[in-house]
Amino acid sequence: MDDCIIVGAGPAGLTAAIYLARFHLRIRLFDCGTSRAALIPRTNNHAGFPDGIAGAELLRRMREQAARFGASRVEARVTGIEGRDDGDFHVRVGEETFRSRSVLLATGVVNHRPDMPDALHDTALARGLLRYCPVCDGYEVTDQRVAVIGSGDHGMREALFLRTFTHDVTLIAPDAEHGLSDECIARLDEAGIARIDGPCGGWAIEGNRLALDTAAGRMAFESAYPALGSTIRSSLAVTAGAKATDEGCLEVDTHQRTSIPGLYAAGDVVLGLDQISHAMGEAGVAATTIRNDLYLRNPLWLWRPRSDDDKFQRASGPN
Repeated sequence: MDDCIIVGAGPAGLTAAIYLARFHLRIRLFDCGTSRAALIPRTNNHAGFPDGIAGAELLRRMREQAARFGASRVEARVTGIEGRDDGDFHVRVGEETFRSRSVLLATGVVNHRPDMPDALHDTALARGLLRYCPVCDGYEVTDQRVAVIGSGDHGMREALFLRTFTHDVTLIAPDAEHGLSDECIARLDEAGIARIDGPCGGWAIEGNRLALDTAAGRMAFESAYPALGSTIRSSLAVTAGAKATDEGCLEVDTHQRTSIPGLYAAGDVVLGLDQISHAMGEAGVAATTIRNDLYLRNPLWLWRPRSDDDKFQRASGPN
Protein backbone atom coordinates (compact mmCIF):
# COMPACT_ATOMS: atom_id res chain seq x y z
CA MET A 1 0.00 0.00 0.00
CA ASP A 2 1.39 3.38 -1.02
CA ASP A 3 0.63 6.65 0.72
CA CYS A 4 0.60 8.47 -2.61
CA ILE A 5 0.95 7.49 -6.26
CA ILE A 6 2.14 10.26 -8.55
CA VAL A 7 1.23 9.99 -12.22
CA GLY A 8 3.61 11.99 -14.40
CA ALA A 9 7.30 12.76 -14.00
CA GLY A 10 7.70 16.27 -15.32
CA PRO A 11 8.65 19.24 -13.12
CA ALA A 12 5.36 19.03 -11.17
CA GLY A 13 5.44 15.29 -10.55
CA LEU A 14 9.11 15.26 -9.59
CA THR A 15 8.76 18.24 -7.26
CA ALA A 16 5.89 16.49 -5.50
CA ALA A 17 7.98 13.32 -5.26
CA ILE A 18 10.79 15.21 -3.55
CA TYR A 19 8.43 16.85 -1.07
CA LEU A 20 6.48 13.69 -0.27
CA ALA A 21 9.60 11.56 0.12
CA ARG A 22 10.99 14.13 2.54
CA PHE A 23 7.71 13.91 4.47
CA HIS A 24 8.62 10.21 4.96
CA LEU A 25 5.62 9.06 2.93
CA ARG A 26 5.66 5.89 0.87
CA ILE A 27 5.26 7.06 -2.69
CA ARG A 28 5.42 5.57 -6.15
CA LEU A 29 6.06 7.76 -9.20
CA PHE A 30 4.97 6.53 -12.63
CA ASP A 31 6.95 7.97 -15.53
CA CYS A 32 5.86 7.21 -19.11
CA GLY A 33 8.67 9.37 -20.51
CA THR A 34 6.60 12.03 -22.29
CA SER A 35 7.21 15.17 -20.24
CA ARG A 36 7.17 18.30 -22.42
CA ALA A 37 10.06 19.64 -20.37
CA ALA A 38 12.36 17.02 -21.92
CA LEU A 39 11.89 18.73 -25.30
CA ILE A 40 13.22 22.11 -24.12
CA PRO A 41 16.65 22.69 -25.72
CA ARG A 42 17.54 25.27 -23.08
CA THR A 43 15.42 27.31 -20.71
CA ASN A 44 16.86 30.68 -19.72
CA ASN A 45 14.06 31.96 -17.50
CA HIS A 46 14.12 29.21 -14.86
CA ALA A 47 15.50 30.92 -11.76
CA GLY A 48 18.82 29.68 -10.40
CA PHE A 49 20.42 28.82 -13.75
CA PRO A 50 21.98 32.03 -15.09
CA ASP A 51 23.47 30.17 -18.08
CA GLY A 52 20.23 28.30 -18.73
CA ILE A 53 19.62 24.56 -18.51
CA ALA A 54 18.35 21.94 -20.93
CA GLY A 55 14.98 20.48 -20.02
CA ALA A 56 16.31 16.91 -20.09
CA GLU A 57 19.13 17.84 -17.73
CA LEU A 58 16.74 19.56 -15.32
CA LEU A 59 14.58 16.43 -15.21
CA ARG A 60 17.63 14.22 -14.68
CA ARG A 61 18.70 16.29 -11.69
CA MET A 62 15.20 16.24 -10.23
CA ARG A 63 14.96 12.44 -10.65
CA GLU A 64 18.29 12.07 -8.87
CA GLN A 65 17.13 14.32 -6.04
CA ALA A 66 13.85 12.42 -5.61
CA ALA A 67 15.68 9.08 -5.59
CA ARG A 68 18.11 10.36 -2.95
CA PHE A 69 15.20 10.70 -0.52
CA GLY A 70 13.70 7.32 -1.34
CA ALA A 71 11.10 8.06 -4.02
CA SER A 72 10.29 4.95 -6.04
CA ARG A 73 10.11 5.68 -9.78
CA VAL A 74 8.59 3.22 -12.25
CA GLU A 75 8.91 3.63 -16.01
CA ALA A 76 5.36 2.73 -17.04
CA ARG A 77 2.10 4.28 -18.22
CA VAL A 78 -0.90 4.38 -15.90
CA THR A 79 -4.02 3.16 -17.71
CA GLY A 80 -6.71 3.73 -15.10
CA ILE A 81 -7.60 5.13 -11.69
CA GLU A 82 -10.50 3.89 -9.61
CA GLY A 83 -11.65 5.24 -6.26
CA ARG A 84 -12.68 2.74 -3.56
CA ASP A 85 -15.45 2.99 -0.98
CA ASP A 86 -12.86 3.09 1.82
CA GLY A 87 -11.29 6.24 0.35
CA ASP A 88 -8.26 4.53 -1.18
CA PHE A 89 -7.51 4.15 -4.89
CA HIS A 90 -6.68 1.36 -7.30
CA VAL A 91 -4.22 2.48 -9.97
CA ARG A 92 -3.93 0.25 -13.03
CA VAL A 93 -0.70 -0.15 -14.96
CA GLY A 94 -1.27 -2.66 -17.72
CA GLU A 95 -2.23 -5.93 -16.02
CA GLU A 96 -1.04 -4.77 -12.59
CA THR A 97 -3.01 -2.88 -9.96
CA PHE A 98 -1.48 -0.75 -7.22
CA ARG A 99 -3.32 0.47 -4.13
CA SER A 100 -2.73 3.91 -2.67
CA ARG A 101 -4.27 6.21 -0.08
CA SER A 102 -4.01 9.18 -2.46
CA VAL A 103 -3.16 10.00 -6.07
CA LEU A 104 -1.57 13.08 -7.60
CA LEU A 105 -2.09 13.72 -11.32
CA ALA A 106 0.78 15.62 -12.94
CA THR A 107 0.22 14.42 -16.49
CA GLY A 108 0.56 17.76 -18.29
CA VAL A 109 -0.52 18.51 -21.85
CA VAL A 110 0.53 17.65 -25.40
CA ASN A 111 1.10 20.48 -27.87
CA HIS A 112 -0.58 20.22 -31.26
CA ARG A 113 2.24 20.17 -33.80
CA PRO A 114 2.35 21.56 -37.32
CA ASP A 115 2.14 18.98 -40.08
CA MET A 116 5.82 18.17 -40.60
CA PRO A 117 7.99 15.04 -40.29
CA ASP A 118 9.02 14.14 -36.73
CA ALA A 119 12.73 14.29 -37.51
CA LEU A 120 12.42 17.77 -39.00
CA HIS A 121 10.27 18.90 -36.07
CA ASP A 122 12.81 17.70 -33.50
CA THR A 123 15.76 19.25 -35.37
CA ALA A 124 14.00 22.59 -35.76
CA LEU A 125 13.03 22.54 -32.08
CA ALA A 126 16.59 21.79 -30.98
CA ARG A 127 17.94 24.66 -33.09
CA GLY A 128 15.40 27.20 -31.87
CA LEU A 129 13.78 27.50 -35.30
CA LEU A 130 10.55 26.10 -33.86
CA ARG A 131 9.31 27.24 -30.46
CA TYR A 132 6.16 26.64 -28.41
CA CYS A 133 6.29 29.07 -25.50
CA PRO A 134 6.67 32.82 -26.07
CA VAL A 135 6.47 33.37 -22.30
CA CYS A 136 9.53 31.12 -21.91
CA ASP A 137 11.65 32.29 -24.81
CA GLY A 138 10.20 35.37 -26.47
CA TYR A 139 13.37 37.14 -25.36
CA GLU A 140 15.40 34.83 -27.60
CA VAL A 141 13.59 36.03 -30.75
CA THR A 142 14.16 39.74 -30.08
CA ASP A 143 14.39 41.58 -33.44
CA GLN A 144 14.07 38.33 -35.41
CA ARG A 145 11.65 37.49 -38.23
CA VAL A 146 8.97 35.39 -36.56
CA ALA A 147 5.96 33.42 -37.80
CA VAL A 148 2.97 32.40 -35.72
CA ILE A 149 1.09 29.41 -37.14
CA GLY A 150 -2.49 29.86 -36.04
CA SER A 151 -5.66 31.86 -36.41
CA GLY A 152 -8.62 33.19 -34.44
CA ASP A 153 -8.32 34.76 -31.02
CA HIS A 154 -5.59 32.33 -29.90
CA GLY A 155 -3.36 33.03 -32.89
CA MET A 156 -3.96 36.76 -32.60
CA ARG A 157 -3.06 36.83 -28.90
CA GLU A 158 0.19 34.92 -29.46
CA ALA A 159 1.15 37.18 -32.37
CA LEU A 160 0.46 40.30 -30.30
CA PHE A 161 2.49 38.89 -27.40
CA LEU A 162 5.48 38.28 -29.67
CA ARG A 163 5.11 41.74 -31.23
CA THR A 164 6.52 43.15 -27.98
CA PHE A 165 9.83 41.42 -28.79
CA THR A 166 10.15 42.09 -32.53
CA HIS A 167 8.62 44.31 -35.19
CA ASP A 168 8.56 41.48 -37.78
CA VAL A 169 5.70 39.09 -36.93
CA THR A 170 3.56 37.22 -39.46
CA LEU A 171 0.40 35.30 -38.57
CA ILE A 172 -0.09 32.35 -40.95
CA ALA A 173 -3.28 30.28 -41.09
CA PRO A 174 -2.50 26.56 -40.69
CA ASP A 175 -5.12 25.28 -43.14
CA ALA A 176 -6.72 27.78 -45.51
CA GLU A 177 -8.12 31.28 -45.05
CA HIS A 178 -7.87 32.93 -41.67
CA GLY A 179 -11.52 33.76 -41.10
CA LEU A 180 -10.56 36.34 -38.48
CA SER A 181 -13.14 38.60 -36.88
CA ASP A 182 -13.11 42.31 -37.68
CA GLU A 183 -11.81 42.99 -34.16
CA CYS A 184 -8.90 40.57 -34.62
CA ILE A 185 -8.01 42.12 -37.98
CA ALA A 186 -8.09 45.63 -36.52
CA ARG A 187 -5.82 44.70 -33.62
CA LEU A 188 -3.34 42.90 -35.89
CA ASP A 189 -3.26 45.78 -38.35
CA GLU A 190 -2.77 48.30 -35.54
CA ALA A 191 0.26 46.31 -34.34
CA GLY A 192 1.68 45.97 -37.84
CA ILE A 193 1.37 42.17 -37.91
CA ALA A 194 1.13 40.65 -41.39
CA ARG A 195 -1.63 38.11 -42.15
CA ILE A 196 -1.00 35.27 -44.60
CA ASP A 197 -3.44 32.52 -45.56
CA GLY A 198 -2.50 28.84 -45.54
CA PRO A 199 -2.26 26.02 -46.04
CA CYS A 200 1.20 25.49 -44.56
CA GLY A 201 3.37 22.84 -46.15
CA GLY A 202 6.73 22.02 -47.62
CA TRP A 203 8.48 22.60 -44.31
CA ALA A 204 12.28 22.58 -44.51
CA ILE A 205 15.32 24.08 -42.84
CA GLU A 206 16.98 26.36 -45.36
CA GLY A 207 20.19 27.87 -44.11
CA ASN A 208 19.47 29.21 -40.65
CA ARG A 209 15.75 29.63 -41.23
CA LEU A 210 12.61 27.52 -41.17
CA ALA A 211 10.87 27.71 -44.56
CA LEU A 212 7.35 26.79 -45.59
CA ASP A 213 4.87 27.18 -48.43
CA THR A 214 1.87 29.49 -47.95
CA ALA A 215 -0.87 31.00 -50.10
CA ALA A 216 1.50 33.94 -50.63
CA GLY A 217 4.38 31.73 -51.76
CA ARG A 218 7.38 30.32 -49.99
CA MET A 219 8.48 32.15 -46.85
CA ALA A 220 11.30 31.68 -44.36
CA PHE A 221 11.60 32.73 -40.73
CA GLU A 222 14.24 32.76 -38.04
CA SER A 223 11.70 31.23 -35.66
CA ALA A 224 8.13 29.91 -35.87
CA TYR A 225 5.60 29.47 -33.07
CA PRO A 226 2.74 26.99 -33.54
CA ALA A 227 -0.37 28.42 -31.86
CA LEU A 228 -2.48 25.34 -32.51
CA GLY A 229 -3.64 24.57 -29.00
CA SER A 230 -2.96 21.45 -26.96
CA THR A 231 -4.57 18.32 -25.56
CA ILE A 232 -4.88 18.31 -21.77
CA ARG A 233 -4.03 14.86 -20.45
CA SER A 234 -6.80 14.72 -17.87
CA SER A 235 -8.68 11.64 -19.11
CA LEU A 236 -7.54 9.44 -16.19
CA ALA A 237 -9.13 11.79 -13.67
CA VAL A 238 -12.17 12.65 -15.79
CA THR A 239 -12.93 8.96 -16.33
CA ALA A 240 -12.71 8.49 -12.57
CA GLY A 241 -15.33 11.22 -12.14
CA ALA A 242 -13.28 14.37 -11.52
CA LYS A 243 -14.65 17.71 -12.72
CA ALA A 244 -12.90 19.48 -15.58
CA THR A 245 -13.39 22.59 -17.70
CA ASP A 246 -14.79 22.39 -21.22
CA GLU A 247 -11.19 22.44 -22.46
CA GLY A 248 -10.30 19.48 -20.24
CA CYS A 249 -8.30 21.23 -17.50
CA LEU A 250 -8.89 19.63 -14.10
CA GLU A 251 -10.74 21.82 -11.62
CA VAL A 252 -8.98 22.11 -8.26
CA ASP A 253 -9.34 24.16 -5.10
CA THR A 254 -6.63 26.45 -3.72
CA HIS A 255 -4.84 23.40 -2.27
CA GLN A 256 -4.82 21.41 -5.56
CA ARG A 257 -7.64 19.05 -4.52
CA THR A 258 -9.85 17.83 -7.36
CA SER A 259 -13.56 17.17 -6.89
CA ILE A 260 -12.72 13.59 -5.82
CA PRO A 261 -11.45 13.32 -2.21
CA GLY A 262 -7.90 11.99 -2.18
CA LEU A 263 -7.24 12.85 -5.84
CA TYR A 264 -5.03 15.89 -6.47
CA ALA A 265 -3.64 17.59 -9.57
CA ALA A 266 -0.76 19.95 -10.29
CA GLY A 267 1.01 21.43 -13.28
CA ASP A 268 -0.23 21.97 -16.81
CA VAL A 269 -3.12 19.50 -16.44
CA VAL A 270 -4.62 22.24 -14.26
CA LEU A 271 -5.47 25.57 -15.85
CA GLY A 272 -2.37 27.69 -15.38
CA LEU A 273 0.60 29.45 -16.93
CA ASP A 274 2.33 26.45 -18.56
CA GLN A 275 5.55 27.39 -16.79
CA ILE A 276 8.02 25.13 -14.97
CA SER A 277 8.12 27.42 -11.94
CA HIS A 278 4.32 27.52 -11.73
CA ALA A 279 4.04 23.73 -12.00
CA MET A 280 6.63 23.27 -9.28
CA GLY A 281 4.82 25.71 -7.01
CA GLU A 282 1.53 23.88 -7.45
CA ALA A 283 3.29 20.59 -6.74
CA GLY A 284 4.68 21.92 -3.47
CA VAL A 285 1.18 23.00 -2.41
CA ALA A 286 -0.31 19.65 -3.49
CA ALA A 287 2.33 17.59 -1.69
CA THR A 288 1.91 19.48 1.57
CA THR A 289 -1.87 19.17 1.30
CA ILE A 290 -1.59 15.44 0.68
CA ARG A 291 0.57 15.02 3.78
CA ASN A 292 -1.85 17.05 5.92
CA ASP A 293 -4.98 15.36 4.56
CA LEU A 294 -3.53 11.90 5.18
CA TYR A 295 -2.69 12.87 8.74
CA LEU A 296 -6.26 14.08 9.30
CA ARG A 297 -7.53 10.70 8.14
CA ASN A 298 -5.42 9.09 10.88
CA PRO A 299 -4.05 11.48 13.55
CA LEU A 300 -2.19 8.56 15.21
CA TRP A 301 -0.07 8.13 12.10
CA LEU A 302 3.23 9.06 13.76
CA TRP A 303 6.91 8.26 13.41
CA ARG A 304 9.45 6.81 15.78
CA PRO A 305 13.06 7.95 15.76
CA ARG A 306 15.23 6.07 13.32
CA SER A 307 16.43 2.64 14.29
CA ASP A 308 18.95 0.27 12.77
CA ASP A 309 16.20 -2.11 11.67
CA ASP A 310 13.64 0.34 10.34
CA LYS A 311 14.87 3.68 9.07
CA PHE A 312 11.35 5.11 8.76
CA GLN A 313 9.23 2.96 11.08
CA ARG A 314 5.70 4.07 11.90
CA ALA A 315 4.69 4.27 15.56
CA SER A 316 1.04 3.52 14.83
CA GLY A 317 -1.59 3.79 12.14
CA PRO A 318 -2.30 1.73 9.02
CA ASN A 319 0.27 -0.67 7.63
